[in-house]
Amino acid sequence: MNKNKLPALRIGDLEINPPIIQGGMGVRVSRAGLAAAVAEQGAAGVIASVGLGRYEDSPLSEFVRVNEEELRAQIRKARELTRGVIGVNAMVALSNYENLVRASADEEVDLIISGAGLPMELPRYAGNSKVKLVPIVSSGRALKVICRKWEKNYQRRPDAVVVEGAMAGGHLGFNPDDVINQTIPPLERIVAEVLETVKEIGFDIPVVAAGGVYSGEDIARYLKLGASGVQMATRFVCTHECDVHDKFKQAYINAGKEDITIIKSPVGLPGRVINSDFVRRIKNGETIPFKCRFRCLKTCDPRTAPYCIAKVLSNASEGRIDEAFVFAGSNAYRCDRIVSVKELIDELVEETVNNLDDGK
Repeated sequence: MNKNKLPALRIGDLEINPPIIQGGMGVRVSRAGLAAAVAEQGAAGVIASVGLGRYEDSPLSEFVRVNEEELRAQIRKARELTRGVIGVNAMVALSNYENLVRASADEEVDLIISGAGLPMELPRYAGNSKVKLVPIVSSGRALKVICRKWEKNYQRRPDAVVVEGAMAGGHLGFNPDDVINQTIPPLERIVAEVLETVKEIGFDIPVVAAGGVYSGEDIARYLKLGASGVQMATRFVCTHECDVHDKFKQAYINAGKEDITIIKSPVGLPGRVINSDFVRRIKNGETIPFKCRFRCLKTCDPRTAPYCIAKVLSNASEGRIDEAFVFAGSNAYRCDRIVSVKELIDELVEETVNNLDDGK
């Protein structure tokens, strides 16, 4: 692996080389096993904090505690497996968001990456810890709003920013109709806009491109554009070390290009999934009655939601694919085999180096 030929992604005193952040994937897709394996290769491994605990088997009063305890356990497990960079992804939309951020900071993770809403209170919840705070945005305007709020209220700036485009997997921070009609600007344009915003506001912070990044050729393209690194999630699903059920991984292997589709999620956002009988049923208006015990997402109204997305995603992670959908990025259909994390990163590094050297 020729990673020394690549520019490192430097976030404060952290050095990430190759300059890849493994994207957080919930529910229970990216846990300690995957994050530690990625970190061992020099990249940044990320644990997705959403729904880590077996909360569905717990009484209502235990929802917050169960998830916090499992998050702490996963962070500690990752730390036992590697000395590399370990982060946590925390979704603003979660009802236990504050609790998860505080627990992550208390466990002294290296990074907290936060999206699914603007993380306006992230510095307050992280407190005086040394953890690097990295918001996810989809526009330069969103970054400006966050920077103004953080500087005014907390005298703090983002340590880096992840710029996520519309080709990502899972929930997307765009209007559903715009995603379906493909009227969102390409990621290259959004990254360029955010790079200009960083210059304008005078913050020397690294910009990380995310959403549809699949190959070393993609990585090289964004590095040449001025990004300091990339965030990738989809590629890491089809690794031996990924913590999710094999049936989840096999859904990627079996998918064709035409199987990658958009749904309107009960949380009010579009979501990119792999098509299935279950997806077709919900697209046709089928509802799955449920009682909301936890109100785990602030933006989900259980009175109008056609099904419980937390239950659906839990089913997916456990391999009950007939009762679930599988979140995936736009390039998931290109995955054709299961490899080790080392094999994957070696391949990505070689491709990136070749594309940087060729000046393509």
